[in-house]
Amino acid sequence: MMIKMQDYKNLKLKMGLECHQQLFTTKLFCRCNTALQERNEEIQVKRKQRAVAGEAGKKDIATLFEEQKNRTFVYHGFENEYCLVDLDEEPVHNINEKALETALTLAKLLKLKIPKELKIMRKIISDGSVTSAFQRTLIIGTESKNSFIKTSQGKVKINQLSLEEDACKIIKTEENHIHYSLSRLGIPLLELTTNPDIKTPEQAKETAEIIGMILRSLETTRRGIGSIRQDINLSVKNGARVELKGFQNLRQMPQVIEKEIERQLSLIKENKKIKEEVRRVKSDNTTEFLRPLSGSARFYPETDVKEITITKQLLLKIKIPELIEEKSIKLEKYFNLSSELAKEVIENKINLESLSKSYPRISPRFIAQIIIEMPKELKARLNIDYNFSSADFQKVLELANKSNLQKEAVLDILAKIAGNKKIDIDDYKQVSFKEVEQEIKSILEKQPGITKNAIMGLIMKKYSGKVNPKEVFELIKKTI
Repeated sequence: MMIKMQDYKNLKLKMGLECHQQLFTTKLFCRCNTALQERNEEIQVKRKQRAVAGEAGKKDIATLFEEQKNRTFVYHGFENEYCLVDLDEEPVHNINEKALETALTLAKLLKLKIPKELKIMRKIISDGSVTSAFQRTLIIGTESKNSFIKTSQGKVKINQLSLEEDACKIIKTEENHIHYSLSRLGIPLLELTTNPDIKTPEQAKETAEIIGMILRSLETTRRGIGSIRQDINLSVKNGARVELKGFQNLRQMPQVIEKEIERQLSLIKENKKIKEEVRRVKSDNTTEFLRPLSGSARFYPETDVKEITITKQLLLKIKIPELIEEKSIKLEKYFNLSSELAKEVIENKINLESLSKSYPRISPRFIAQIIIEMPKELKARLNIDYNFSSADFQKVLELANKSNLQKEAVLDILAKIAGNKKIDIDDYKQVSFKEVEQEIKSILEKQPGITKNAIMGLIMKKYSGKVNPKEVFELIKKTI
């Protein structure tokens, strides 16, 4: 059933965003490596979990749901990436100070209220992804009147910032056995939540993009696939709160939200009850049931770790970083870059100013294109997916600086590096204007009615990488 969603206000659509960002430091409550290399397996441990009543005498609904599956959890420990803390066989160590400082920096940046004492809590996690069946978490900041971000459709209030441990990663599933890697367990994770201020699917995507940019502006945020995860909490009139987890990319977010709204409206129309649940996002932009939403009483004080006192002196030491957005605007103007290219230069921590001094015969813009855009172009055009090293780029930049190489020549050299082929710089020796002009005249003599674009195609086919295309086209226009 297709339902047009033109008036989200009448639907009483409410949406909030949760964003989880890994930090590139040691683990939160031990000093294990977080490189996620998962080499040299050293240990396997099998466990089961069961639901027990809390202080209120009730069992958590999500935990009961998991217990009924009667699954066995197998935990794999890899060299340098796990310890007895991860196995829940040893009390946690002191909190990672670098991770705590990063979290406090973000709280200050977003103008959140920072408590004088940070109390570490245990949050029930019952799907086996945490060996202890709970995740340690501490609230770093809560909303204030100024803790919001601006989007094109209005303000979205930041509700809360927490610092917590990440969970294990599933390696494989065999019948009723789930295999987890301990390497990701305990990696510091920033959890940022908004109020249900998001009005439309497109605003949800924009909010996620802005928050992502802010998080990437911090020095210790991890990059790469899986390092940042977004969830959407959504409800409509006469519906119920549903959490959507597992967005593969932000481009799919509006479509997933629209399909979920359609699903809920269809159930309402059929007088069926909508359950509060967590749903997994699938690749076709639909969702499927994952588990019931956990109950509200899933937090307990952590008894093994003392509260952390936040002093004025500590907060004064923390400096608010310049955002990627602000840096990119400066870079854009200074080096005449596109907005997207400027952002990628910053996010990839490329020192363009230093490189332009080292290679003065190449424009800073061309340097940035070589490092950022050309590897993508090779993948799109020639299906070459290669991880170029700093040494690879240095070699290409030295050749380009020495021989005044054109774009096609650089692309060809990068392709040869990826294919481990020999590079002969004489293959890219620049052709003189006189030779190109004579070739144009020769083409015109043989084909009098040929168009400028057709001449351009023939010239570039013969001299690709040896001439500047713009200069060639100007020469064609003058010759004709």
